[in-house]
Amino acid sequence: MTHSIHILEQNFKMYYSGVLFWDEQSMLIISDVHLGKVSHFRKYGAAVPQQAVQKNFDALNEVVDFFKPKSIVFLGDLFHSSLNSEWELFEHWVKGTSAKILLISGNHDIISPLKYEEMGIAVLPELIVASFLMTHHPEERDGLFNFSGHIHPAIRLTGLGRQSVRLPCFYKTHQQMILPAFGEFTGAYTLEPCEGCEVFALLGDAVLPVPIKEVKKRRSYRK
Repeated sequence: MTHSIHILEQNFKMYYSGVLFWDEQSMLIISDVHLGKVSHFRKYGAAVPQQAVQKNFDALNEVVDFFKPKSIVFLGDLFHSSLNSEWELFEHWVKGTSAKILLISGNHDIISPLKYEEMGIAVLPELIVASFLMTHHPEERDGLFNFSGHIHPAIRLTGLGRQSVRLPCFYKTHQQMILPAFGEFTGAYTLEPCEGCEVFALLGDAVLPVPIKEVKKRRSYRK
């Protein structure tokens, strides 16, 4: 269900739904929830099950109940587009959450920050805590370890008989970790292992370290 990792003398837990928990800060880090995306696509005729809307909130409740964080940091793309019916569900969820909530603004976060601030949610371009830099887009900055999202990283695993499966993953290098997308109906972008990287795939209710047998050139972050 969780997999522990030690970064810069701090302890973190990766959870199977794609969130990261920072033990010392009691901080839950979540990326790319894309609330409102299901309703947005349904509005324009896409055959997306309505149940997908509730799955996002059920998953959020599950991780909050499990970790009981003091703060929650969303690494951008919390809401997919303009206001729709899911905003009221989000307001209700926030009212039931005692943790302090912060949003690192992403490219899809076009709703006015005033709407978030009315609920007590601070909207920031980035956040630095100790030696950790939290952003939406991956960044490399001297002296800081970067947590980011945006990419929706996945890894392709190939087995016997050339069967292959693509799994969302945490993707870590010596300077940064890219979190998988949390939301339903978000898609994923396959990354190749780079030299010295670590990959942790999400499969069912497990977080699985992936042995990197071949070092390949890392693909562009462009998405």
